[in-house]
Amino acid sequence: MPATGSASLSAGLVTFFINIAQRNGASYKMLTVLDEYTREALTVTAKPKMSNADVLEALYPLLLKHGKPEFIRSDNGPEFIAEAFQAWLTKVGVKPIRIYPGSPWENGYNERFNGTLRREVLNAEWFLTIDQARTAIGIWLKQYNRIRPHQALNMRPPVPETLAKIGA
Repeated sequence: MPATGSASLSAGLVTFFINIAQRNGASYKMLTVLDEYTREALTVTAKPKMSNADVLEALYPLLLKHGKPEFIRSDNGPEFIAEAFQAWLTKVGVKPIRIYPGSPWENGYNERFNGTLRREVLNAEWFLTIDQARTAIGIWLKQYNRIRPHQALNMRPPVPETLAKIGA
């Protein structure tokens, strides 16, 4: 079934978490969401803690903007297997696909993205606050989606700058 808002989400979304430690000893959790078809990074949401309600809060605006995907691929974390999250997926008609523990190849797009994010941003500097991390990630995300060439896309970015200006 094609997506209702954009053909780019007809394949599905992949989600994953990254846990990060700050220089001051505090930690936070980041939810990364990618479009499997276009490889566009739709969001990187960072919070001190993240529940299934926070995951829904991050996903809902994406579905409003881009349309409904056929599926959302995730791990078996408590945020994704929670009854409220599963009920929401059923209500909106999105099929949940879970990767098996210890099977990162089943979520290869997101594993690669998270490795790139970690290498290029998170390991590049120590953030003093979560807001500082959010700002740096937001700047990098625009570059990743609009400028940075991707091998899998014939050295084009997921959302070329010219298309981003037309749609923005």
